[in-house]
Amino acid sequence: MLPALIGLTAAAVASAAGYQSMAPQGQWFGRTFAGGIRGSKQIALTYDDGPNDPHTLQLLDVLAKHSVRATFFMIGRYVRQRPDLARAVAQAGHVIGNHTFTHPLLIFESAARTRMQLVDCQQALEDTVGEHSNLFRPPFGGRRPATLRVARALGLETVMWNVTGYDWNAPPAAVIEKKVMRQMRGGDVVLLHDGGHRAMGADRAQTVAATDNLIRRYKDQGYEFVTVEEMLAVSRQLLAVG
Repeated sequence: MLPALIGLTAAAVASAAGYQSMAPQGQWFGRTFAGGIRGSKQIALTYDDGPNDPHTLQLLDVLAKHSVRATFFMIGRYVRQRPDLARAVAQAGHVIGNHTFTHPLLIFESAARTRMQLVDCQQALEDTVGEHSNLFRPPFGGRRPATLRVARALGLETVMWNVTGYDWNAPPAAVIEKKVMRQMRGGDVVLLHDGGHRAMGADRAQTVAATDNLIRRYKDQGYEFVTVEEMLAVSRQLLAVG
């Protein structure tokens, strides 16, 4: 009986650990920022897997129309491929973060290979846009203790999310909006995509349309759109007071 109980306990722990390695708001393996600031009227829009032609530029037009700044987590190899798009994002005043060089699932990567992914992406960003943020988002949200240790050693702040539009498979804009609205509480970091990790040219037209509608809807309700850096600053102030 005892061996069976031990086996079940080990299986449960392993299952929980696996969940925490991918759960956006899981904190077992180290501190990350995932939004969810109670009582806040701020929203941080974030976009992964770019830069991407043509939808990153279309998204910039929508954000400019509403005077909204967002946070873009870029893949290094795409930055190398289309530096003009990365520079356009930076010149528009948006925050740019590290999303690794080739978008691997880091829970299966060694510390050395993880470091290489982050350093290569940082270098691509520095060569292209110069000074940028110290923000990092792991591909697929996958991380383990070694992943976060490497990021911290490089001076990077790991950013997750607490709201997602589930837009990676390009559903209609109305579906993206509905999924986001079901999760929004205020003080939220919203995960969307302006690109796709498999190849340049992913169709993100529906995400662009959803962004336009979501900004209009939540501005009308009195919400403020901020960058992750701005939301992090508020979070730190609250922690210092608390």
